[in-house]
Amino acid sequence: MLGKKIVVVDDDENIRKTFFLILNKSYRVYLAKDGQEVLDRFKKADVDLVIADYKLPSMTGVELVAELRKNGFRGEVIMISAHPDMIEPDLLSRLSISHFFSKPLDLTALSRAIDYLLNRRDQAEKRI
Repeated sequence: MLGKKIVVVDDDENIRKTFFLILNKSYRVYLAKDGQEVLDRFKKADVDLVIADYKLPSMTGVELVAELRKNGFRGEVIMISAHPDMIEPDLLSRLSISHFFSKPLDLTALSRAIDYLLNRRDQAEKRI
C-alpha cells in the first residue's frame, strides 16, 4: 500500500507533522496548509485519500471537498475538526465524506479508518 497517496490539509503545522510521522511508513503522504494549496498542487493528481480539517484559511474543508468533487475527485475523504458542532451531518453525506473525527484525535481509530478505506478501495479495484 506504499503506493497509496494521502493528502493531509491542516493549518496547524504540528498536526501535519504528526500525520506525516504516523502515515509515511505505509503511504505516500503530502502535506498542505490550506485548501488553495491542495487545489493548486493536486487538482489533477491521482490521490487516494484526503484528510482535511474543517476550519482552514480561505475556505472550509467542506468547501475544499466540494471543489475537489466538482473537479472529478472520487477518492476517499476524512474530515477532522475541533468544532464538530459546526458541521452538518447531511453535508458530509452529500459530499461522500467517509469519516469524521473530532479533535483531539484518537490516532488509533484514525489509523484504522485510513487502513480500512484504502484496503476497501483496493478490494473494489481488484474486482473490476
